[in-house]
Amino acid sequence: MITGSLVALVTPMHPNGDIHWEHLDKLVDFHLDNGTNGIVAVGTTGESATLDQQEHCRVIGYIIKRVNGRIPVIAGTGGNSTREAIYLTTEAHKLGADACLLVVPYYNKPTQEGLYQHFKAIAEAVPGMSQMLYNVPGRTACDMLNETVLRLADIPNIVAIKDATGNIPRGAELIEALNGRLAVYSGDDATAAELMLAGAKGNVSVTANVAPQGMSDLCAAAIAGNREETERLNELLMPLNRKLFLEANPIPVKWALQRMGMIGEGIRLPLTQFSEKFHGELEEAMNASGVL
Repeated sequence: MITGSLVALVTPMHPNGDIHWEHLDKLVDFHLDNGTNGIVAVGTTGESATLDQQEHCRVIGYIIKRVNGRIPVIAGTGGNSTREAIYLTTEAHKLGADACLLVVPYYNKPTQEGLYQHFKAIAEAVPGMSQMLYNVPGRTACDMLNETVLRLADIPNIVAIKDATGNIPRGAELIEALNGRLAVYSGDDATAAELMLAGAKGNVSVTANVAPQGMSDLCAAAIAGNREETERLNELLMPLNRKLFLEANPIPVKWALQRMGMIGEGIRLPLTQFSEKFHGELEEAMNASGVL
């Protein structure tokens, strides 16, 4: 079971939007050297929506090769097309990903039965791949209810869920109802500490892109049940947790990494550069959290 801080890694790009492979090496090494427990490749933060299928698979394979077994790599292979999700999951399995992350289908708003059948079909099509469900209704406009998650927990290779609802009572209720059948991970940096104290196994984190050691330490303290240390570390990271969402993710975190000298300024339309009016706020948060 993967525990701790799983970074939702950005995909670095040149100013023209081409993938910047040298900067991707730099980012992976940064996480290997600074306590990150696992890498999520080409999730939402990795601009999965604007990478074509060939690029998507190439980035996953590139990260797996660079990591070389030192920490787990979870491939973002979800989509709002079940056939596409099956294709990407199959390819990630061939490339050697340790697991895949499957977002709730966005825009087409399936029913709860549709969600169940979608994830069941992917699991059955790629039975050798461990799968982490991903519920983020604030971005997908579709909320997978706890009852549906409990149904999916009966499928052997569905092993985890990333809960990005930010609703701690609901997340705690899910953890209790699952009774260990699936591992629950937070997908919301601002509330991750409380969910881990309630029994979640880690955090799939945007903040970890810029504060990998801090997030790793926070996750370790929370999973161990050390509330005092968790609260201390959470307070330190909270300015980042808030300000990294001043505009749509990953716009702010890419700017923050650029400010740290880790990547260049590339991002793909329809996402645009971080608005200048917010630069001071985010830089202040970076200073407060000790990453600058």
